[in-house]
Amino acid sequence: MLPHGGRLVDRLVPEEDRPRLKEEAGELAAAPVSDELRKDFECIAYGAFSPLTGPLGRGDYLSVLEKGRLQDGLPWTFPIVLDLSEEAASGIGEGDEVALTQGGEPFGVLRVEDKYALDKKAHAMSVFKTLDEAHPGVAKTWEMGPILLGGDIEIFDETPGMFPRYRLKPKETRFLFKEMGWKTVAGFQTRNAPHVGHEYVQKTALAFVDGLFINPLIGRKKAGDFRDEVIIDAYEALIRHYYLRNSATLVTLEMEMRYAGPREAIFHAIVRKNFGCTHFVVGRDHAGVGDYYGPFEAQEKFTEFPDLGIAPLFFRNFFYCRRCGGVENDKVCPHGPEDHINFSGTQMRGLLMKGERPSREMMRPEVVDAILRHPEPFVR
Repeated sequence: MLPHGGRLVDRLVPEEDRPRLKEEAGELAAAPVSDELRKDFECIAYGAFSPLTGPLGRGDYLSVLEKGRLQDGLPWTFPIVLDLSEEAASGIGEGDEVALTQGGEPFGVLRVEDKYALDKKAHAMSVFKTLDEAHPGVAKTWEMGPILLGGDIEIFDETPGMFPRYRLKPKETRFLFKEMGWKTVAGFQTRNAPHVGHEYVQKTALAFVDGLFINPLIGRKKAGDFRDEVIIDAYEALIRHYYLRNSATLVTLEMEMRYAGPREAIFHAIVRKNFGCTHFVVGRDHAGVGDYYGPFEAQEKFTEFPDLGIAPLFFRNFFYCRRCGGVENDKVCPHGPEDHINFSGTQMRGLLMKGERPSREMMRPEVVDAILRHPEPFVR
C-alpha cells in the first residue's frame, strides 16, 4: 500500500543537525502553537499526514474547504492550518522563516509561503456543516487567530509521547506489518474503551484481512470521553484475553478528535493508509457528536472519493440477541427488538461512572476490571 500521494513525507531534522537548527531558531520571529497543533505538525513531520509538508497555503486551503481535495485533486478533507493572532503575525511575511514554539521554546521552523486571512464562518460551515457554538469543532474555530500561515516545516524537537511503547511512526508500522506477514490490514479508529460490539466489528473485519491495526486517538477530547490511559489499559486487557497472538496490534495516534463527522472519517482513513493499512473500519456515526450528522452520513461520504486508495469496511446496526445467544446484525438476525440488547455507550458510561459493572453481554469482565481500576475513568 503506497502512502497517500505516493511517498511518505519526512520533515524530521537529522539528529546531528538539531542543535544547530534549534540555536538558529532562537533568532527568528516566533509562531506560538497549541499542544494540539504541535501534535499535528509532528504527524506531518513523520508522514502520518502525507502528502502535507506543512500547514496549508491559501490555494490548498480553499480547495479543501470547497472540494475536500488539494489543488492537485488528491483527496484531503480536513484543513491543517497554522493560525496566529494579529499581534503574533505582525512583521511576518511571505518568504520569512519563523520558529514554531510552545511555551516559549522552539521545536521547529516554518518557511512561510502564504499569509492569508481566516474566514471563521466559512471554515466552520464547510468543515463542520454548522455554526452552532455547542459543536466542539465550531467552538474551537471561534477561538482561532485571524491570520493563517502556510508553508513547509522542519521539526527538530519531538515530544516523547504519552505512551512511548505504543507510539510508532508510519515507517515503523509498515515494517511491523511486513515482519508479521500482513499483506492486508484493517485500521480501527477509536476514542473509547472497547465493548463487545467493538470486538464484534474488529473480529468481523479480521475475517477479511490478515491483521488488525487498533489505533486509538490520544489527545484532547470532550467531557465524558474515556481518558487516554483508560483506553490503553482496556485494550491491553481485550487483546491479551480475546485475540489470537499476532492477529492485532495496538498503536497510538497522538491527535485530537475534531468531531467533523463525514469529513473526519475520510481524513481518518487517509491517515491509516499512511500507516500502511489497506482497509479502514467505518461504523455508525463515525467522528460524530450530538445529532449534527446522520448516523450513516460518514459512510455515504466515501462514495465521493472512489480514488481514496484505501477500502472502507462499513458496519451498520449490531446488537446482542438473547435468542441467538451472541452479537448479531440487522442483516442476519430474524428476531425482534424485544430480544435485542443495544450497545449503548451512554448506558455503559452511566454504569461505570457509578462504579457498577456492565453485563458480560455488553463488556468483557477483564475490560471492566481495567476501567474500574481508575478512580476517574472519564474526561471532566
